[in-house]
Amino acid sequence: MSPGAGLKGAHHVAIICGDYRRSRAFYVDLLGLEVIDENYRAERDSYKLDLRLPCGSRIELFSFPAAPPRPSYPEARGLRHLAFAVADIERSVAYLQSRGLDVEPIRVDEYSGQRFTFFSDPDSLPLELYEVAD
Repeated sequence: MSPGAGLKGAHHVAIICGDYRRSRAFYVDLLGLEVIDENYRAERDSYKLDLRLPCGSRIELFSFPAAPPRPSYPEARGLRHLAFAVADIERSVAYLQSRGLDVEPIRVDEYSGQRFTFFSDPDSLPLELYEVAD
């Protein structure tokens, strides 16, 4: 057994969205995440959509009626952003921009030397593209 709590990796990130159909289209149709399971929970008037990234990690997309917005700017405590690994950041940026998304200029991490940039999902959740070698 490994030291500590025995963590093996990140399994999923949960996101609550404001407009389920719009966010589903963003994550599935635009970003290309694979749908694992999709359920409507009538007792909560809520959807739960399980998505898989190519690396096997997952995103759980939830909808809840009247969920309050989470402040992103100025930066608040809590989850700062969700970062996606990409092999070619310029290609990924060009794709997102061709679909009408605003993407910040590509920057270089001063410590790792890796290139990265930010864009937002339909609820203004900051998303990062982080270039990594295959």
